[in-house]
Amino acid sequence: MYDLHTHTYHSDGVLGPAELARRYAVLGCRGLVISDHCDDSNLPAILGVATAFCENAGGLFGEMEILAGCELTHAPPVRIGPLIREARDAGADVVLVHGQTVVEPVAGGTNRAAIEGGADVLAHPGLISEAEVELAAQKGVRLELSARKGHSLTNGHVARMALRYGCPLAFGSDGHAPGDYVGLDMAITVLKGAGLTREQADGVMESNARFFREQRDKKL
Repeated sequence: MYDLHTHTYHSDGVLGPAELARRYAVLGCRGLVISDHCDDSNLPAILGVATAFCENAGGLFGEMEILAGCELTHAPPVRIGPLIREARDAGADVVLVHGQTVVEPVAGGTNRAAIEGGADVLAHPGLISEAEVELAAQKGVRLELSARKGHSLTNGHVARMALRYGCPLAFGSDGHAPGDYVGLDMAITVLKGAGLTREQADGVMESNARFFREQRDKKL
């Protein structure tokens, strides 16, 4: 179990990083990305908190490892590419962009800007277009299948498009509170609910693990 998308009370989650990490460790998670919401107003502060926590967290949560990330959220599309670069310069191991869900007023053009900007993960991209999925496949941007209520409504569409164009998929709980956190069994259930076979669902989780380890190893 590797979860690439979680939030703490440093954005709109309800727990601090330490309790979030402890709860995930108890669930058997092996790799966790803390990815609080940010934009032009708070990106350095969000990543400062996340990187400081990760620097001191090694070995404190059993075998689970933690990476510092962020989720660029509701940023104007013209700013997304520059913010992705700024996030990496500020220490982000994983950069997500909040995609065009069907339940929130995300600006049109956000999905394409995230893909063109080279985000690691385009979170819950909603009714993403075929052209955007094809571009994501070319650039290696992962499309998230989300466990979060509302955001998961279009998981089936995202999964079909990704499989059609050979685009990498990712799983993220988008967990904000204890009731949102999931273990491996529920993650597999969410992926199967999106129309994946058990083998394909296992492949997504294995891809999460490989990606996590690759990002971790870049720091060594």
